[in-house]
Amino acid sequence: MSDHFADDIIDRRRLRRKLTFWRVAAVVVTLVCLFAIAYASMTEEHFGEKSRPHIAKVKIEGTILEDEALLGVLKEIGKSEAVKGVILSVDSPGGTTAGGEAIFDAVRKIAADKPVVAQVGTLAASAGYMIASAADHIIARQTSIVGSIGVLVQYPNLTKLLDNVGVDVRTIKSSPLKAEPGMFDEPPPGAEEMIRRMILDSYAWFKNLVKDRRGLTDAEISTLADGSVFTGRQALERKLVDGLGGEEAAKDWLVSKGIDADLKVVEWKKPAPAGGLFWARAMANWFGFDLGKKSAAEAISQRLLLDGLISVWHVGR
Repeated sequence: MSDHFADDIIDRRRLRRKLTFWRVAAVVVTLVCLFAIAYASMTEEHFGEKSRPHIAKVKIEGTILEDEALLGVLKEIGKSEAVKGVILSVDSPGGTTAGGEAIFDAVRKIAADKPVVAQVGTLAASAGYMIASAADHIIARQTSIVGSIGVLVQYPNLTKLLDNVGVDVRTIKSSPLKAEPGMFDEPPPGAEEMIRRMILDSYAWFKNLVKDRRGLTDAEISTLADGSVFTGRQALERKLVDGLGGEEAAKDWLVSKGIDADLKVVEWKKPAPAGGLFWARAMANWFGFDLGKKSAAEAISQRLLLDGLISVWHVGR
């Protein structure tokens, strides 16, 4: 019995030592992982490629909105002493005029201290072209789509549908033009004219912006700002872009402005938002919404609704 008892004690001690070892190992692994996560989350302005002299690349893609995350990235680029030049990679059909204006202003602030070149991919139309025009130089592919200078407002009118269904929507409001034109009744006199005045004012602002940035005459901008789109080659002939090519051509222009040819191009990305629920992302993808790094709600709202005046180009269906 005594031998058995002694063996049990020895086995328990061995088991205790093993448990202690694995507990310590688990703590060490956890600490290493936490340190790695903390290190990875530190801004690259102090660690990594962004801390060394480089050319910053920023992608302007998809529908243009007042994107606070993107504006934050542009602000950091402007403040970074390591950034010697900037490439705006533009591929957008446009979006809200206010969103385009905000990004345009942010790019111009960068351009006050650093050379900025825009490189157009498939499309830089409407507010997308507005942002490209903020750069000091624009490069486009020969077959890129460029232009669509203009502003519009679209709203649905459901009066006939409601009549067919037998639904009567009634509204009590303070004045005739409040919240007009609406979806549920015919617009009152003056409603669409009010919106048209807004559109024409924003259109004049957009035209003058392009005219000043591109050095166009009144006659030239009047011809170009009729909503037309152009290929990259046509845009070059019309002075809407300055050259043809891709990112290499954009970098060559920066080099011509005194930027070291050996500098690396480093992409500055927006911080990824906290992920939405898995099912929401899955459903959004199933319905055809390309989330990328956006939350499900953000992607769906961008797809379904653009509030305010918009400057956007799309192929009719």
